[in-house]
Amino acid sequence: MSGETKDAGLREKTTSSVSLTIPGMGSDHCAGIVRTSLERLDGVGEIKTSIAAHRARVTFDPASLSPDDLKSAVERAGYEVEDIEGAGGTKQVRLTVPGMGSDHCAGIVAESVRRLPGIEGLDTSISNHRVRVSFDGSRVDAQAIRKAIERAGYEVDAVEEGQEQDQASEGASEERHLARAWKRLWIAAVPTTLIMVLMGPHMFWQPIPGYLAIIAVLAFPVVFLFGGWATHVSAWRSLTNRTANMDVLISMGSLPPYLIGLAGFVWPMTSFIEMAATIMTFHLVGRYLETRAKGRASEAIKRLITMGAKTASVLRDGEEVELAVAELQPGDVMVVRPGAKVPTDGEIIEGNSHLDESIATGESVPGEKGQGDAVIGATINKEGVLKVRATRVGADTFLSQVINLVEEAQSSKVPIQELADRLTGYFVPAVLIIALVTFGVWLAFADTLRPVLEWGAGFLPWVDPQISPLMGAILEMIAVLVIACPCALGLATPTALMVGSGMGAERGVLIRSGEAIQTLKDIKVVVLDKTGTITKGKPELTDVVATGAFDEEMVLRAAAAVEAGSEHPLAQAIVTGARDRELDVPEVTQFKSLTARGVQGELDRKTVRVGSRRLLEEAGISLGDLDTRLTDLETEGKTAMLVAIGEEAAGLVAVADTIKEDSKAAIAKMHELGIHVVMVTGDNERTARHVARQVGLDEVKAGVLPEGKVEAIRELQREHGDHVAMVGDGINDAPALKQANVGIAIGAGADVAIEAADVTLVTGELSRVVEAIRLSKATFRKIVENLFWAWFYNLAAIPIAALGLLHPMIGVIAMTASSLSVIGNSLLLKRAKLGVDKS
Repeated sequence: MSGETKDAGLREKTTSSVSLTIPGMGSDHCAGIVRTSLERLDGVGEIKTSIAAHRARVTFDPASLSPDDLKSAVERAGYEVEDIEGAGGTKQVRLTVPGMGSDHCAGIVAESVRRLPGIEGLDTSISNHRVRVSFDGSRVDAQAIRKAIERAGYEVDAVEEGQEQDQASEGASEERHLARAWKRLWIAAVPTTLIMVLMGPHMFWQPIPGYLAIIAVLAFPVVFLFGGWATHVSAWRSLTNRTANMDVLISMGSLPPYLIGLAGFVWPMTSFIEMAATIMTFHLVGRYLETRAKGRASEAIKRLITMGAKTASVLRDGEEVELAVAELQPGDVMVVRPGAKVPTDGEIIEGNSHLDESIATGESVPGEKGQGDAVIGATINKEGVLKVRATRVGADTFLSQVINLVEEAQSSKVPIQELADRLTGYFVPAVLIIALVTFGVWLAFADTLRPVLEWGAGFLPWVDPQISPLMGAILEMIAVLVIACPCALGLATPTALMVGSGMGAERGVLIRSGEAIQTLKDIKVVVLDKTGTITKGKPELTDVVATGAFDEEMVLRAAAAVEAGSEHPLAQAIVTGARDRELDVPEVTQFKSLTARGVQGELDRKTVRVGSRRLLEEAGISLGDLDTRLTDLETEGKTAMLVAIGEEAAGLVAVADTIKEDSKAAIAKMHELGIHVVMVTGDNERTARHVARQVGLDEVKAGVLPEGKVEAIRELQREHGDHVAMVGDGINDAPALKQANVGIAIGAGADVAIEAADVTLVTGELSRVVEAIRLSKATFRKIVENLFWAWFYNLAAIPIAALGLLHPMIGVIAMTASSLSVIGNSLLLKRAKLGVDKS
């Protein structure tokens, strides 16, 4: 969310915060008007607005203000407040009570719940069998409310609590807003269509008796009642609040034509009533289409919200019971069957399977999971029954955190937008002044300006060079009012951010803010940590060398048998490597660990030694040709261990932290983007240089301790300017991630809430860094395009309208088209090619 702080000192006082649902707040222009109105109240602190969620979160001093004061301020600005949530410690829960089928039942349920301490509000709906309760979370909880209803004799079918409910209610709120817009559109469209049908024959064939009275009656509900009433109320509120919005322009463009048209009952004159109805109807068409299109722009987050499981099978006292996901607690053991979604984040305690984690990683290939592995809620179990212990629930889950990060990005500001926002704040007052000046100039200098009309009449059929000065002044003023479009300006940035951040989330690329997008597109240097970023971060068996009468299989089998007795990661890598090659790993006897030398044990009545040169030299075993091979492997940055069977050197095995499959291709793509790639690592120079040669790095800084990475970033910033990105694991590298101009946490898995990072990559693939850079470039390009075309449209259209070359009906259609074109251009972002060929 984006926000501004009015009073920093307010943070030191006791504060409360509320979230206001404002369905009509559909662009940054609207959000700015809402903020301005709220900021006038004494006691308001931080204000964060999200047009994607149609919400404003306000921090305020409860000693000076109440949530109702905030609601009134928003309504004075011309916007309806549908819901207020979260005052102080207030929580909400929604319960489904199937047996609550009448008002009598609802009264019993309400009375039972109200007996509990801390109940602050309660609504019942027998149409959908729902009870919605606001309560003080410090005095009562959702389970107590559920038990109170059950004590009243009613079964509770589902409990929806906290963030999940908020997100669901956001979707429901948007659906209701869309339904209202559709209803208003139809109420306006039917009479307006009839007016258009009558207007043609009346003008071009034969006058219709009582025509003016007929169209006045048909247009009245369009302009004044169900169609235009909400627009006029909003306009009046915003004018009296000194925060003029888009509705002011439409109101002033539709009311005067209707009222002037009524003068036709007294004096013979051209009717303007058709124009009033058409302007209002096209405005409502635009609002409806804009709401629908903007919904498409934010559809990624809607998909995320609906992806979670609704219920969970949980073991209670040895039996399976089905619970709503909202009722899960950390430590609950869940049973996840094939084809089912994992209800919440957890750890597998029994079973093996493949899980489809595409919701988190963007990878369509299911990953293998077994006992001890962490799993993410909403991922799909492909085969096998799993028992999973819940570790995170509610707002702490991976899915909830992803939704939070996406919402944060969608409602953030891009630095390039700041000037546009300041100018947009003066837009509507400026248009009103231009419209009044246009009226005055045409009234006073109509003959001087008439040559413009004569010129335009040659190719524009709606231009009438013979129009009277008064009629011309009215038409041109109305044209200026209805063609201006602050909504296009207000939608330019947020719609692009909605689409871009949604695309990123679907690919496991979570960009925290608009500022990160603007900075990331200009990155010239990418700094990579080695372990876990370029490499896999865990040792793997890489080489097996045999000598003399021994073969590789014998050497590896013997080495793995002895190393199986050790818990060291290198030993486990050898054992795993042997099993991956389908070798049996026999048990050894007389296992012994020899400090700083290696390990040994008895296998098939022979002593097997695995370790360093010193281990074999102490046993009097000659290395022979193995000494040269050992040195070569160590030069490559690998950890090599000699293997002796009996009293002979049998071979050696080598282990290394291997390069990720996509690292080389990703770094090559960075080079194509003109990026200088640097590795900063704590490893020795030899190992670092070997890795650098394998993947094609431009620069290496080896032997750098974690605290030294910050200075390394500063040095690169002095050399290359403020265009340095750091890619690390987000834990040891946190200080360096903060120091970089853009911090990118890679391979975060379920732990996505890494505060140090501007960008979080869910998987450990380095190619996702390239995708993040490409996404930032594509998103920023759309923002610039949208701002350019929105400003170009307004700067070109308003003068054309003022000169008399645009009919108001054409103007209102153009105004609608300008908003839709901005949203449409943002949706084209979905065509951007972000993927990297990992071959």
